[in-house]
Amino acid sequence: MSKTQDKADYVKERICFLIKTYPDKYYDRDLKNKFSVFIPADYKILDAIKGNLNLDKYPDYILILKKNNEETTSNFADDKQEKRPLIILIGSENNTYTFAGRNDNSVLCYDCGGMMGDPYEGVTIKDGYFSVEHYGGSAWRWTQTITYKYSNEDKNWYLHRDGGQSFHVNDTNKVEFYGKTKKDFGVIKFKDFDIYKED
Repeated sequence: MSKTQDKADYVKERICFLIKTYPDKYYDRDLKNKFSVFIPADYKILDAIKGNLNLDKYPDYILILKKNNEETTSNFADDKQEKRPLIILIGSENNTYTFAGRNDNSVLCYDCGGMMGDPYEGVTIKDGYFSVEHYGGSAWRWTQTITYKYSNEDKNWYLHRDGGQSFHVNDTNKVEFYGKTKKDFGVIKFKDFDIYKED
C-alpha cells in the first residue's frame, strides 16, 4: 500500500473518530461542566487535548471549538470561512482550569481542505510545545503543521515553526518540504498568529 493511501486511510479514520467520539467521550461530566464556561454561544467542542503546556506539574488542556452548523455555513471559496477558536486552559490544583489564551486563526476551517474535506488532523502537546496539524488538497496534497513554544519568561506561547510538505498523488516519491522559523517570521505571540494571512 502506498504512503498516499496510508495517509488517506489515516485521515478517514481520524475524521470518523472525531465524528463518533467528540464532544462527549474525552471528559467526564464534571470536566464537561468546567469546560462549558469557556465555550461561547453557538459553539461546541471539536477536540480536547490534554498535556503539559506550561511546564508545571498540573495537566492542561487545549480546546478546539467549532461553530454550530459550520458544515453548511463555512465558505472558504468566498472568504467567509467559519473560524475555529483554539483555547488554552491551564490546570492547577483541585482540578481547576484557568483561561490562558485564544486564537481563532490557528486551525483551518471545515472546508479549507479542498477535495480532501476537513483538513484538521489533531493537536499534539509535549513539554511546553504544541502543534496543530492539517492535511488537505486534491491531486496535489499538502500538510501544514503550526508549532508553538512556551516561554517561562513571560508565561506566554510563541510561534516556533510553520512547516509542511506537498506532493502529487501520481508522484508520491517527489515530496516538497517547507519550513519557516523565528528567523523567517520574527517574534509572533500565539494570540497574533494568522494561518489565513498570505506572506
